[in-house]
Amino acid sequence: MSIVVKDVVKEFGRQKALKGVSFSISSGEIVGFLGPNGAGKSTMMKIISGLLPQSDGEVEVCGINNGDYTDVFRRKIGYLPEHNPLYLDMYVKEYLLMVAELYKLPHKKQRVAEMVELTGLTLEQNKKIGTLSKGYRQRVGLAQALIHDPEVLILDEPTTGLDPNQILEIRNLIKTVGKEKTVMLSTHIMQEVEAICERVIILNRGEVLVDHPSTDLSALQKSGSSTVFVEFDKEPDITSMKNISGVLNVEELTSTEFNIDADEDVRKSIFNYAVDNGFSILTMTRKEQNLESVFHGLTQ
Repeated sequence: MSIVVKDVVKEFGRQKALKGVSFSISSGEIVGFLGPNGAGKSTMMKIISGLLPQSDGEVEVCGINNGDYTDVFRRKIGYLPEHNPLYLDMYVKEYLLMVAELYKLPHKKQRVAEMVELTGLTLEQNKKIGTLSKGYRQRVGLAQALIHDPEVLILDEPTTGLDPNQILEIRNLIKTVGKEKTVMLSTHIMQEVEAICERVIILNRGEVLVDHPSTDLSALQKSGSSTVFVEFDKEPDITSMKNISGVLNVEELTSTEFNIDADEDVRKSIFNYAVDNGFSILTMTRKEQNLESVFHGLTQ
């Protein structure tokens, strides 16, 4: 296993940020590490990276305990934190050469050139980091995380604040490097996880809620459950809609449009409700289950 986390607890004073978290990630996996704000994701990533000690429990990366923060341990991990810390007054190539020097890499210039090409920084390498767009700064952050060729790559919100084109570029880059490395990726963009991750771990209030392959989302919700979008010709009474058999929740989108969560297929019941109350149904669509709906249903 590349990463082994066993019964990890993290306390900040009286607040318990992590409550006995356990999971393992095999070599070569790309895993989405998800959860609402405050769930403990960044805390867990810092602990795995050796930057923050746990209050209790055990963490190993490539067979090395995270408390052994030696050169050997640091070389195993590439880490890109949520707020990418960069020296804005340095030039791109200059900064990457400095990072290579910190890792005491042989053939530093050659390795920097390889990273510049891999991360698409060729045209930007002689510019000051402070003049770059956020997308290119994220590329610089990825380059520094990869420059020492780590076995494990930990990325905390790598596409936050990027435009759609930049997100796609960073996503493709992660998929490329993920062919040879273990990648742990934290993000709030569910489409990103569905596109590149083989597995999802969902953390909520400091505990593991779900650990499941992302290709089999149907197992994450109750069998037969569904969400239906319905539009009526006039405004109905929401309270009476919640009394429809099988309905779990009614989300009002507009005065006549609703998302209805149910533990069974309730389209026939909704039709009967409309007939009984003198409504016409303008639109009714059963929504396909995706990671976003699963995440919302599990963590709301």
